[in-house]
Amino acid sequence: MATDFSKNAVEKPEPFKAEVKGTIPSWLQGILLRNGPGIFSVGDTSYNHWFDGMAIMHSFTFKDGEMTHRSRFLRSDTYTANMDANRIVVSEMGTMAYPDPSKNFIVKAITFLNHTVPDFTDNGASNFIKYGNDYYATSETNYIRKIDPETLETQEKVDYMKYLPVNMASSHVHYDKEGNAYNMGTSIAEKGKTKYILFKVPAVSERGKNVPVLKKTEVICTVPCRSMLTPSYYHSFGMTDNYFIFIEQPFKLDILKMATAYMRGVNWASCLKFCPEENTLIHLIDRKTGKEVETKFYTGAMVVYHHVNAFEDDGHVVFDVIAYKDTSLYDMFYLSKLKENTGFPDENYSKPSYKRFVIPVHSDKGIAVGEDLVKLKYTTANAVKEKEGKLTCQAEVLYEGLELPRINYNFNGKKQQFVYGNCVEESALSRQIAKFDTETKEVIYWSEDNCWPSEPVFVPRPNGESEDDGVVLVSVLNSNPGQSCFMLVLDGKTFKEVARAYVNTELHKDCVEDPHRFMDSLISVKFYGLCENTFLFHSAFSMKCADNFVWNIT
Repeated sequence: MATDFSKNAVEKPEPFKAEVKGTIPSWLQGILLRNGPGIFSVGDTSYNHWFDGMAIMHSFTFKDGEMTHRSRFLRSDTYTANMDANRIVVSEMGTMAYPDPSKNFIVKAITFLNHTVPDFTDNGASNFIKYGNDYYATSETNYIRKIDPETLETQEKVDYMKYLPVNMASSHVHYDKEGNAYNMGTSIAEKGKTKYILFKVPAVSERGKNVPVLKKTEVICTVPCRSMLTPSYYHSFGMTDNYFIFIEQPFKLDILKMATAYMRGVNWASCLKFCPEENTLIHLIDRKTGKEVETKFYTGAMVVYHHVNAFEDDGHVVFDVIAYKDTSLYDMFYLSKLKENTGFPDENYSKPSYKRFVIPVHSDKGIAVGEDLVKLKYTTANAVKEKEGKLTCQAEVLYEGLELPRINYNFNGKKQQFVYGNCVEESALSRQIAKFDTETKEVIYWSEDNCWPSEPVFVPRPNGESEDDGVVLVSVLNSNPGQSCFMLVLDGKTFKEVARAYVNTELHKDCVEDPHRFMDSLISVKFYGLCENTFLFHSAFSMKCADNFVWNIT
């Protein structure tokens, strides 16, 4: 059965009690938020790309073995302008909005100027971020929209540029145990320089609880871009107890082409270019000093959207990513492509590799050129000295065809064993999810005929006895005739079905992103999936558990 991914969603803002089959664990109490594209046509105009669709937010509230669902469109400025005009008037990454032909010259001139120095969309259809006690719908522009996590009502619009000079920002935030949030953005040609900025949004303190938390944003470090007019695209980054890992890949945004895209009649996505002849630079940044380590680490050309996890071990930083050999994934989500073929396999599809890189933190002085500095016995990844202060890294491939990776976020920055994700071996549209054991390489699967699972979200059981002690939540699109979409609850250890909760409306493929957490009688976890300008599905989750813990999956 085919699924029409270009069909406009219908919001259901009033809570509906789902029909539960099986038993939802009594400790699972809270709200799972998910976010993604939901409106693909307005009037006679349509978006070209699935990631461009206007956001619809879903909430799944678990309490006492029951689940209620509601959904609501994000009332962004983009949404309001498009609906008022009854046509798409705000451009997105894959769709340029041109004025109604009947409009006069002045309107057309203003539209042209707005695209030369673009004021980006606030259509936050990628993920949710938690800064302080506030939740925001986000994409990867400088705008985020505050939302009420219980009612899904849209609140104020926030511009990162008021707090630090970033034109674009990641929607994959990390959290530490104190509740501080860490993110990064790109500052384009500010004072003649283009740079990447790692920043910290501190947790809310008693003294500063009446001050907007973003006003206390701190710049941790800046990393100069290798080329001022072609900054690298990135969707996430890694974090351990002592380091940040940033991959500056040869997948770049051409600023000059972007400024002339409207005039040339092409979309902004066409201004992203992959340079396979160039290498990838891995930046390792000390969290305490805000400075890069002196050694430069390189690997071959690759495209990375999602980090899985990172940890430190015996003088090494180990980090896992999902890597592609090219950028064909974005093309898979043009709506014309999705309409043309939602089946398997796809001959143009580039399968991702789950790769493990190992970076030696110790100095390479006194080490001979050509020698491998990796001393860990459980991996085949290496880092070979090319010359003084420069190492070439080769990854170990742990798994082929996994995306939208999720872990138990209690283990973020620590050595973890299990990863949950979508199987995308033959197509970017997943019909199967998996639990992967990084130590034994064993895989357990879940799938069902004519069902399309979103990214799996792991929720640990309070006071759990093992890393995989908990449940996995998956919203499932069900295209079987006469059957409803449902929220699937799987046992984290066995990957067997515990329960499913049928809703009274269609669910939608959503965007979900990387993991994060913070702890202070409150734990926050964030996830990603196939999403807009990058390719994921995002979710946010706020879950009250026993012992006054709160889980937030953003």
